[in-house]
Amino acid sequence: MSNDPSHGDPSYSANAPQGSGPSHNGPLYLEPRLAPRTAALLASPALLHTLVDALGSPLNVILPDQIADNVRAFRAVFARHRLSGRIFYAHKANRSSALVRRLTTTGAALDAASLTELRHALGSGFTGAEVMATGPKDPEFLWLAARSGTLVNADGPDELERAAALVRAHGLPRLRVLVRLSGFEAPGARRLSRRSRFGTSVKSLHQLLEVLDRHRAHLEPVGVGYHLDTTSVEEKAAALEGCLHAMEELQVRGFHPEAVDVGGGFGVSYLAHAAQWERYTTELTRAVAGARPPLAWGGHGYGLRAENGTLRGALGLYPAHRPTAGPGYLDELLSHPAPGLGRPLGTLLLEGLHQLYAEPGRALADQCGLTLGKVLEVRASDSGGPPLVRLAMNAGDVALEDHGVLVDPVVLPRPPVPAAAGAPVAVHLMGNLCLEADLITRRAVFLPRLPRPGDLLAFANTAGYCMDFGATRAQGQPLARKVAVHREGDGDWQWCLDEQYWPLTRTGEAQG
Repeated sequence: MSNDPSHGDPSYSANAPQGSGPSHNGPLYLEPRLAPRTAALLASPALLHTLVDALGSPLNVILPDQIADNVRAFRAVFARHRLSGRIFYAHKANRSSALVRRLTTTGAALDAASLTELRHALGSGFTGAEVMATGPKDPEFLWLAARSGTLVNADGPDELERAAALVRAHGLPRLRVLVRLSGFEAPGARRLSRRSRFGTSVKSLHQLLEVLDRHRAHLEPVGVGYHLDTTSVEEKAAALEGCLHAMEELQVRGFHPEAVDVGGGFGVSYLAHAAQWERYTTELTRAVAGARPPLAWGGHGYGLRAENGTLRGALGLYPAHRPTAGPGYLDELLSHPAPGLGRPLGTLLLEGLHQLYAEPGRALADQCGLTLGKVLEVRASDSGGPPLVRLAMNAGDVALEDHGVLVDPVVLPRPPVPAAAGAPVAVHLMGNLCLEADLITRRAVFLPRLPRPGDLLAFANTAGYCMDFGATRAQGQPLARKVAVHREGDGDWQWCLDEQYWPLTRTGEAQG
């Protein structure tokens, strides 16, 4: 498989004139990378305007068929390394019913991090055996997981004790559990992996083993795993090798574990052009240093600051253009040599007859949706800076910047479209809350022309954490509704409310 994060899909630069690409002069565009399905939907602006007119702004548009494509791309990596296992979609990335229901047709499983998510999964067609319960677990969540036969990803000895007590008290079958580890250290390295609030230090593995020993009649350990908040392949390679050693410890104790869970964090590439990303971050650094006019509201530096002529801090942004992301990142991890054993990690998993579990969230939701906001007002800035564009949405509705993601929206003019295209312009995108901090983007966004009231701005690729993860009803503003949009081949687009979508015609897709 190519390491191209689009999985072979050509990128589409919606804001740029046809044939244009990254330039070292002119506007500082950050054009979104668009998969063919997303690009085709954006090429149907009349439909999108009709949906917003009927259902309001903001509006979240879900593309459920895309998640099936993404599952196939991950499964191809498993096949390349001749590994069996399971792909668990991290449900917390998006609340969409359409995505969860479409996922039931693909053979993938689901990672539920709350009681509500577990109930949603079971009500959408997943069986308990196809769900893994992760994250902090209150008694009700743990009870339903045990009752439904869900795999429990346990953080520590106390959680294992509580799970065993539930099984014993209610006379339930042995509960399948997977233990999450942390605090890995590569051979010869003095630095531990990044500290995490989740999991048990690998140095305390013996405590987990003692609990599992005492509760053999109630708990069945099926494997070990980790979940690191890092993009470092080296850190994850050390963790994966540590899990292989932990599997051996379980076997020595007479258990029969079968799976190693590598968690998520495979990433998404949001931008179409690497050169645009490199140029923007360079110019942002120059702006903070005072070598050019500010690029963001109030001189915001995204983690950088100037002190007495010296640039300090670190750029706190998501790497919006990534040469390797999603399935390509998993492929790279499995091909990476184990730091101690020196052989590819995928090979070691295969030789140990271990299954591979993975929990992609953002990466499985890649290109699965977009958020539409209607332009309400365009006015000149009193300071003489970029014009202010107020949208019928707020920063919580499209939380790209909360996750450090910088990407331009696509302008969808409202008919009739002006004959003159206009000139490129930098604008500040303002939200609809009576709050100074309600900025859709802190940076000035460069657009191919000045929007007009009634136009739509389409924020692409928001399904992974940026669509509804931080949305609230602040000041009584409505939450964005969701619609599911799909079509067969090159036919007309069909749509329904997200909660009304059922994949009744999607059959025969499940694999292994």
